Amino acid sequence: MFWAGARMGWRRNAVLVLMVSGPIVARAQMPASDAARTGGSSASSGAPSQGGASSFQGSVVEGQATAGVLSLGLDEAIQRGLRQNLGVILSGASEKAAAGQKLQELQALLPTVNGSLREAVMQTDLQAQGLRIPRIPAIIGPYGYTDLRGSLSWSLVNVAALQNYLASKHNFEGTRLSAEDARDLVTLTVGNAYLLVISDAARIRSVEAQVDTAKLSLDQAAANHQAGTAPLLDELRARVDYQSLQQTLITSENQYAKDKIALARTMGLPLDQRLELTEQAPYAALENVDADSAVKQALASRKDLQALEQQVMGAEKRRSAATAERYPTLGFQGDYGDIGVNFAKSHGTGDALGTLSFPIFAEPKLRGDAQLAQSQLEQRRAQLNDMRGQINADVRNSILDIQAAAKQVEVAHSNVQLATEVLSEAQQRYAAGVSDNLAVTQAQQSVAQADDRYVSSLYQHNVAKLALARALGVAHTNYKDYVGGK
Repeated sequence: MFWAGARMGWRRNAVLVLMVSGPIVARAQMPASDAARTGGSSASSGAPSQGGASSFQGSVVEGQATAGVLSLGLDEAIQRGLRQNLGVILSGASEKAAAGQKLQELQALLPTVNGSLREAVMQTDLQAQGLRIPRIPAIIGPYGYTDLRGSLSWSLVNVAALQNYLASKHNFEGTRLSAEDARDLVTLTVGNAYLLVISDAARIRSVEAQVDTAKLSLDQAAANHQAGTAPLLDELRARVDYQSLQQTLITSENQYAKDKIALARTMGLPLDQRLELTEQAPYAALENVDADSAVKQALASRKDLQALEQQVMGAEKRRSAATAERYPTLGFQGDYGDIGVNFAKSHGTGDALGTLSFPIFAEPKLRGDAQLAQSQLEQRRAQLNDMRGQINADVRNSILDIQAAAKQVEVAHSNVQLATEVLSEAQQRYAAGVSDNLAVTQAQQSVAQADDRYVSSLYQHNVAKLALARALGVAHTNYKDYVGGK
C-alpha cells in the first residue's frame, strides 16, 4: 500500500475519528484535446454523465466471467483495452472504410473490363409491324444468334479523378494514423480508470481504520460516562462520529464498486467478473522535464497531429480536383466478340470509340464544388493550427500538473504527520481528564482530511504523468516509464 507508511503511525495511537463529509479525491483532468474523444471529466462525483457515453469508455465484451477473483495488473488491463476497447475497434473499422474508399477512387483511373454472353431467340409478327407481303409468312422465326463479347472502358486523361484518388490516399493515411492514436487514448482511459480504482481501495482502507478507532472512542466514552467521569455529551458525540463514518464507508465502497465496473467497461471484461488489482502505482518523482523540448517531441510524434496533416493534404487535393473539373477528359470505349447463329457459324466483330469531353456551361456546379472544397480546406487548416497550439498546451499543462501534484504529495505527507501528532496530544489530554473529547474529534477530523488529501495527491500525480505520456504521443509504448517514474 503506497501510503500505508504515512498512516500507520497514527493508527496505533488513535482513539477517536470524526467523519469527513464525503471523499475529497478528485478525478484527474485529462488533456483537453482528448476529453471530448474519451468522455473524460475532472468531476469528482460518481453521478452519471449528462452527455452521451464516449466510445473509449465502452468495449466489446470478451468471454464469460470466470470463477474466483481475477488478478489484474496495469499492463494486462491496458493490453485488454487495446484489444477490446470500442474506440480501438471503431478506429479499425474506419481505417477499413477509408481503404475501401481509396480503392473506389482508384477504379476511376483504371480500365473497366466486362464480359457478356448472349443467347437470343426471337419471333417477329410482320403484320403487327405493318408489313403485309404476298407469299411471305406473317410470322417469321423462331431465329436467333449467339454473342460472346468483352467490353473495355477507360478514362485515359481525367485530372479530377487523379486528384480525388490522391486525396483518398491522404485520407486513408490520416485514418490509419488516427487508429494508432486511438491506442494512446485507450492507454490513457484504461490507466486512469485503473488508478482511480486503486485510490478508491485506499480510501476504503483509510475509512475502515477510522471506523475501528471511532468504535474504540465510542466504547471509551460510554465507559467514562457510566463511571461518571465524562458527561453524556461525550458519548453522544462519539456515537454520531462512529455512525457518520459508517455512512462514509458505505459511500466509499459503493464508489469503489462503480469504478471497477467502469474499468471493466473500458477493457471488455464481463461486468460480473470479480477483480483484484495487483499494482498500487507507488509514488515516484519524475525527473525535470524541459517544456520546450517536450513540446518539440510531441509535435514530432503525436499521431493525431500527423493524421490531421494528412487530412489537410487530402483537402488540398480535393480542392485541386474541383478546379480540374473544368479540364477536358479523354476516354476510350471498345468491345470485341464473336457473334453468329452458333459458335460453329460465327465471326469476330468489334468497335472502338474515343471521346474528348469538356464542360461548356456548368458554372453553378463548378463554382459550388470549388467553394465547398475550399471551405473544407480552410477548416482543416484552422483545425491543424489549433491542434498544434492544443498539443503545446497539453504538454505544458501536464508538466505543471506533475510539478504541482509532487508538491502536494510532499505537503500532504507532512500534514499527515503533523495531524497525527496533534491527535496523539489531544488523546493524551482526554485520557488524563484535562479536556473533553471535542479536541480529539477535531484532531481526528484533521487526520482524516490529511489522509484523504494524501491519497488524492498520489492519484493526481500518477495520472498527470500518464497524461504527459499521452501528450507526448508515447502513452501506449512508454506508459510504464511515466507511471512508475523515470
